[in-house]
Amino acid sequence: MSRGPKTSLVVAQQIVRDTARKGLQPGDLLPPEKAMLEEYQIGRGTLREGLRLLEFQGMIALKPGPKGGPVLLDPDASHLASTIILLMQLQNASLSTIVEARTALEPVICRLAAERISDENLQELKQSVDRMQQSFDTADIDTFLETNKQFHDVIAWSTGNALFGYLTDALLRITGGTVMGVDHPAPLRETTLKAHTQIYEALNSHDADLSEDRMRDHINEYVRYAERKFPELLSQVLPWNQALGG
Repeated sequence: MSRGPKTSLVVAQQIVRDTARKGLQPGDLLPPEKAMLEEYQIGRGTLREGLRLLEFQGMIALKPGPKGGPVLLDPDASHLASTIILLMQLQNASLSTIVEARTALEPVICRLAAERISDENLQELKQSVDRMQQSFDTADIDTFLETNKQFHDVIAWSTGNALFGYLTDALLRITGGTVMGVDHPAPLRETTLKAHTQIYEALNSHDADLSEDRMRDHINEYVRYAERKFPELLSQVLPWNQALGG
């Protein structure tokens, strides 16, 4: 006979539903322990295990002190990225799997963004390109890489599809946590800056075909660089405990 889900998991799921129903926002405190024990009719150990599950998923943080308790967070894609790496390791899938997924997804995402992107997101992309130019001029590689990720994130989220946003964020975290994300010599940074400028211009004109082509060219250039510089890395299976810089 199949067993049902653990009570602590059911409680965690109920807390998530109630949080959405009540319209709680990041930074809000969840109800105190006594109130949740009464509401869900469970023991203290079960509740705390359910809260630990939510904490592990990045949904809450446990604030210490007499006025503390579970604080609602705005989860990012780090947990999704970690799960993807774990699953890829179990399947003995190499880093090239992640790169191939980006190659397939991001041009389509960029095409959709061209049709839906708002003026505010376009302004954010323009600022990203300007910051990238400044960081290139000053050889500030850390800021350059941070801005690079932000550029792709904005495009993904501007589609209005949250799954595209989280997937893009997760895949960028994985590739950015490897040598491929660290070694960005000046010629590659210059090529990236040019590509971002062209992608922004295509998006700004809401040209879906051109936006898709520009993003595809950009990702393919990245892949060709990786194949030249790190062929052995692409064929490796990233270990779960190291893939995200852990």
